[in-house]
Amino acid sequence: MGTTIASDYERLFSDAQPFYKQLAVNNTKDWWTQNRASYDDRLKPAALALLDDVARPLSKLTDAPIKTKLFRPHRDIRFSKDKTPYKPHLHMMWQIESGVPQNPVYFFGVGPDYVTAGAGMMSFEKTTITNWRTMLDLDTDRMLGILTGLKTAGFAFREPALKRVPPPYDKDHAAASFLRMKAVVASRPVTPDTPLNQILTDTFTNLWPLNNLLISIAEA
Repeated sequence: MGTTIASDYERLFSDAQPFYKQLAVNNTKDWWTQNRASYDDRLKPAALALLDDVARPLSKLTDAPIKTKLFRPHRDIRFSKDKTPYKPHLHMMWQIESGVPQNPVYFFGVGPDYVTAGAGMMSFEKTTITNWRTMLDLDTDRMLGILTGLKTAGFAFREPALKRVPPPYDKDHAAASFLRMKAVVASRPVTPDTPLNQILTDTFTNLWPLNNLLISIAEA
């Protein structure tokens, strides 16, 4: 990785948060038009370079092709009460193309008050959620070992979607909180103490047991 690219990556720390803090309080077409050069000329090129650079070690780690995505800055406001036109954050994603019906992802995001990286499935498809619950019940110790290990490593899981453990599982099941999930996403804050591409590669390597588990569940 050359010095120029490394410098570009750091823009996602030095430039992105100030940009999105301003956008959050000036979310109008006029402000975007006046300031979009910061996105087009600095943030977007840095994000695309990061996507490509991290995809290579991820493909080696997962032994699968990696599909990258930089989420567009414009919001879809057609069916939303919130009519602000732009997303106040920069989000990108690496999807593992492992050949199973539903594939997990890795992601990185910068917002006005956060920089975070994580992995998982944003929403379980019907077969996946059935397999997830079945495996949590039949292979509780192994799955909890992986999931609690991530907590020990500083990752936080999104709150379960369900208030109660779904039937037929006991409300006092050892994996009760995970049985209540309709998706599983683990993430932790990112700080610029080493080059960003290396931070993400290390973070995603730590998260590989989760995504590997999800691949096995999706193909079960």
